[in-house]
Amino acid sequence: MGAGFGAGLGLALASSAFIGGSFVLKKKGLLRLCGRARAVGVGEAANFAAYAFAPATLVTPLGALSVLVSAVLSSIFLNEQLNVHGKIGCMLSILGSTVMVIHAPQEEEVSSLESMAEKLKDPGFIVFAVCVLVSSLLLIFVAGPRYGQSNVLVYVLVCSAIGSLSVSCVKGLGIALKELFSGKPVLKEPLGWVLLVCLVICISIQINYLNKALDIFSTSVVTPVYYVLFTTAVMMCSAILFKEWQHMVLDNIIGSISGFLTIVSGIFLLHAFRDMPFTPSLLPLFLQPGRAEPHPPWGGADRHQSCQHPPLLPTEDKGSRSEEEEEEEK
Repeated sequence: MGAGFGAGLGLALASSAFIGGSFVLKKKGLLRLCGRARAVGVGEAANFAAYAFAPATLVTPLGALSVLVSAVLSSIFLNEQLNVHGKIGCMLSILGSTVMVIHAPQEEEVSSLESMAEKLKDPGFIVFAVCVLVSSLLLIFVAGPRYGQSNVLVYVLVCSAIGSLSVSCVKGLGIALKELFSGKPVLKEPLGWVLLVCLVICISIQINYLNKALDIFSTSVVTPVYYVLFTTAVMMCSAILFKEWQHMVLDNIIGSISGFLTIVSGIFLLHAFRDMPFTPSLLPLFLQPGRAEPHPPWGGADRHQSCQHPPLLPTEDKGSRSEEEEEEEK
């Protein structure tokens, strides 16, 4: 593992910690609005810098850890109960993140703005970008007015598709800043300014339609759907633009996909069942505490009626039997 990869991994983890912790501190009242904004700003800055050192395939999925940090700190400092589903979701998120770190691509092919410019001219990425723009326009102007109020996928798909392009811009700007600090005349390069303008436009669209989705649908629904679609779109864009998967062996590819699916499962459990109370009555009968024996002992006097054998011959009433005997005697 190289020093750059380790720095990117550390920045991604720090970003998740700052962003996840800021929401809890805001609820706790330890930070005012400006303080929470500073904490989120530090987290986003760390996330921005992480793209300059580590592959986007690794940095983006680790954003799920901010949800985990927020859930754990809320249960500790805000006394918000984390049910069994949430605890299992946290463990799955940690496990999936660990698997992705182990199997993620550790060599980044793009290390300069010149290389970035060559990548942007690749026909595969041009086709991908055109498909993203056309599909986003169709979702905004055709599907949005018809299905935006009833289907959560409409606005979330717009955020995810445009977000994949914004991550590519962030990756290029991170490389530009790294070259700037090394003394290269990056400010004279037009590509850096083009990436900055595209990043501002993409983030504006992304935030706008994400807020629309949150205004219509519940956070517990939007968050897992957005995470899955956004991360999938970023991984597709990275595979096409940066070709981060090209030098990976089969077991690392399978490990990265398995880790991502494990994180998705954890996020789903953490959000979908967050408000569901988990009481002992939901357990099977034999696991419920203080439950009496379901079957009474066989030798007891109060055996269940279904456990007794019925008589082979029907019993007759004693009164009717005595009357029949008297009639025969007469």
